Amino acid sequence: MIPRFKPAIGPAELGAILRPGPAADATGAFEREFASAFGAREGVAFNSGRGALFALLNALEITGAEIVIPAYTCSVVAYAVSVSGNRPVFVDAEATGYNMDLDQLESAITPQTAMVIPTHVFGFPADVDRVSEIVRRAEQRYGRKIWILQDCAHAFGATWRGRRVSEAGDAALFGLGISKMMTSIFGGMLTTNDPALAARVREWRSTNSPSPTVGASLEHRAYLAAVATAFSAPVYGAVRWLQDETTLLDGMTKAYHMDGQIRLPADATHQMPPVDAAVGRMQLVRYPQFEERRRRHARVYREQLSLPAGWRMPVDDEGATYSHFPIHVPDRERTIRDFLAAGIQLGRLIEYSVPHLAEYGGASPSRYPNSWSHSEHTINLPVHPDLSDRDQARIVERINELSPVAMAASAAH
Repeated sequence: MIPRFKPAIGPAELGAILRPGPAADATGAFEREFASAFGAREGVAFNSGRGALFALLNALEITGAEIVIPAYTCSVVAYAVSVSGNRPVFVDAEATGYNMDLDQLESAITPQTAMVIPTHVFGFPADVDRVSEIVRRAEQRYGRKIWILQDCAHAFGATWRGRRVSEAGDAALFGLGISKMMTSIFGGMLTTNDPALAARVREWRSTNSPSPTVGASLEHRAYLAAVATAFSAPVYGAVRWLQDETTLLDGMTKAYHMDGQIRLPADATHQMPPVDAAVGRMQLVRYPQFEERRRRHARVYREQLSLPAGWRMPVDDEGATYSHFPIHVPDRERTIRDFLAAGIQLGRLIEYSVPHLAEYGGASPSRYPNSWSHSEHTINLPVHPDLSDRDQARIVERINELSPVAMAASAAH
């Protein structure tokens, strides 16, 4: 079974969880090293990305305000906004891309807007220069500060016109869960070039974020060891079946996102345990290799795929870092079933549009139509760093067999 994603966990990461205890300043060192790696002066770590967003809004004392976010993004972004006492304002996605439609951004900003959060979905960079210009005009119009937070959960190294998107705006947000471009087991990181802003977030954290417990550290160690085992070739087929066909693993997978419930996990805003930071530091050293492998896999798909009728390739952007390789297909569920039968697991992230979720009013498909379409028709081809050339060749071959050229040749014979 070729998995839809696979965390690149090696001996260094496993060694980090087996040591009796990381250095006391492991988290501080990880913050500094992470910030430096992605072009920032400051990094502030939390137990999750959504917790970092919640902390930022609270540290800035933003409440009762409007926060502009994409309709097509991870639901936990909206959850963190709502739980902080603010209201998410949704902007539809581009028709052919996956990011916020910037033609609609200006009209979404009102006198009540306190923050704009562009998400660089699947690692494809949004036009950060245009976002900044739109926000600058709104600030002049309304006479107030409007913060810009780059959501880089999918876009660690993505660039717009040669500049990392994480360097634009006031701050950037990264997710470090097991399915991200690199992992610290769990975790999230806020980066900024504004020392005063970082100090405000750290002050809020010192007052409101519980310190990591011994129990949490042990749980995180056990979790990473279990993940490494689960994604091993002899085991993954059974794990995939348990996850998709039963409810036995829901407590470790689906429940963590808690779709349908606008709340954060109890530990979301906790401080990052040193063991997580130790793993993150090991991953950070290897991150350039991870990014290079993802870009290479994307090039192979672009150069070698002959897509079936109705399938659509993502926009080619040299600044993309490909946390995922999305393809638009006419019938997503059938496509996923057919490939699963061939031993290939396709992803379906993000499989919803946030304003269409029941907890946000269940908008009709005619509202935010592009986000609705993406949520219904997008699959993701495997691009994880451990994807072998042989396995990628199997994926390419399987897709090309469905192309009109292959079908015509088959019919001719």
